[in-house]
Amino acid sequence: MASKKVLVLNAGSSSLKFKLFDNVKNQLVASVSGLIERIGDTSNSQLVGNILTGDNQGKATHKEAIKDHTSALDVAMNYLQDSYSKSVRQQVHAIGHRVVHGKDTGEAKLVTPDIEKLIQDAAAVAPLHNPANLQGITAAKSIFPGQPQVAVFDTAFHQSMPAHAYMYALPYELYEKNAVRKYGFHGTSYLYLLRQASKMLNKPENELNLIACHIGAGASMCAIEKGRCIDTSMGLTPLEGLVMGTRCGDLDPAVVLYIQNVTGRGPKEMDKLFNKESGLLGLAGKSDIRAILEESAKGNDRANLAMNVFVHRIRKYLGAYMVHLKGKVDAIVMSAGVGENSPPVRKLLLADLQSFGVTIDEKKNRQHTGRPGEIQAEGSPVKVLVIPTDEELSIAQQTLDVIKSQ
Repeated sequence: MASKKVLVLNAGSSSLKFKLFDNVKNQLVASVSGLIERIGDTSNSQLVGNILTGDNQGKATHKEAIKDHTSALDVAMNYLQDSYSKSVRQQVHAIGHRVVHGKDTGEAKLVTPDIEKLIQDAAAVAPLHNPANLQGITAAKSIFPGQPQVAVFDTAFHQSMPAHAYMYALPYELYEKNAVRKYGFHGTSYLYLLRQASKMLNKPENELNLIACHIGAGASMCAIEKGRCIDTSMGLTPLEGLVMGTRCGDLDPAVVLYIQNVTGRGPKEMDKLFNKESGLLGLAGKSDIRAILEESAKGNDRANLAMNVFVHRIRKYLGAYMVHLKGKVDAIVMSAGVGENSPPVRKLLLADLQSFGVTIDEKKNRQHTGRPGEIQAEGSPVKVLVIPTDEELSIAQQTLDVIKSQ
C-alpha cells in the first residue's frame, strides 16, 4: 500500500464522490471508492465507503456531521486512514477533479488561478455543477496543500469539433459576447472508450473512426474520426440531443415559448420541466429503461411510445454520424448503464442495418451484459463493441498525463 496514489473527486452541490487509485507498475488500480451525501445537512450527512482491495474489503456507512466540502474530504481521508492505510494522506500525490464545463478548453489542465477563473466563468452555463466542482478543488487544496490538482473537463474531448458542427445559426454576436455554441459532454467517458476500442481493435487511436454511444439516464453520442470528435449530440448544456431519463433532448425552440404562453411557467419552472420532468419520465411516467421495457412487454401503450421515441432519436443520430464519417466506420461502441447492460435495447437500436454494414449476433449480444466484447455477427463490416465505461479511471489517467507533461 506504499505506492503513490491518485485521488479522484467529483463534487456535487451537496455530495462528494471519491475514488482512490494505486499506481502499481504504471497501472492504475482502484482501491477505495465512496460517496459523502447531504453535505450541509449535519443531522443526516453520511459517508458510504467501499474498500475494493486488501484485507478489509467491503462496504461501510458512517454517520457524520458534515458542514461543507472541506469537512467532507477530511471525513473521507479519516475513513481511509482508519479502514485502508494509516499513511494515506502522505501517499496521495495527485488529485484529479471532474469539472463539468471548461468552455473551449480542449484538454485536462493543472489547476492554477487562471483555471479556477475559467471554471468560475463557465458556471454561467453550468450553474448546478461548476460552483460545486470549484468547492471540491478548494477543499482538496486545503487538505492537500502543495499537491498537484488537475481539472478534467467533461467538455474537453469535443473541442476538436469543426466550427460548422458546434455553431448555432443565431446572431454571431451571441457567440462572440456570450459564448453560445455547442460544447458537448461525457467527454471523459468518450476518451476512455476511444482508448479501450483502440486496444480491442488493435488499431492506433489516430486511425480509428467510431460512433460512440454513452446511453444511460443521461445519454449522448459522439462521432469520432481519426481519434478526434467531429460531432456530438449534447449542446451548450446536456439538454440537447437524445431522449434521456428525465431530459427531453432535441426540441423545437418555439415549444418553449408556446408552453410559457399557455401555462404561465417562468424560467425556473421551464428548466425543471425540460431537465427533470421530461424524457422517458414525461412520456411513460417512469425514467428507468428497465421498467419501461417491462411495461412495454405488458402492452402498455405509453411505454411502447416512450421506447419508440427513445430508439428513433438514437437511430436518427446514428444515421447522421455514418454520413459524417462518410460510411467509414470501424465500430459502433455501446456504453454506460443502458448501452453496457441492456441487450434488448442494443438489439432495437441496431436492427435492420445490414445495408449499412451493421449486423449483430443475438447470442453474443445476450452474453455481453456489463462486460466488454464484440457482439457483431461473423462477417459484419462494422464491429459493435460493448465497453463498460470508467470515467473515474479516465480522470486518474488524465491527471497523471498532465503531471508527467509538466
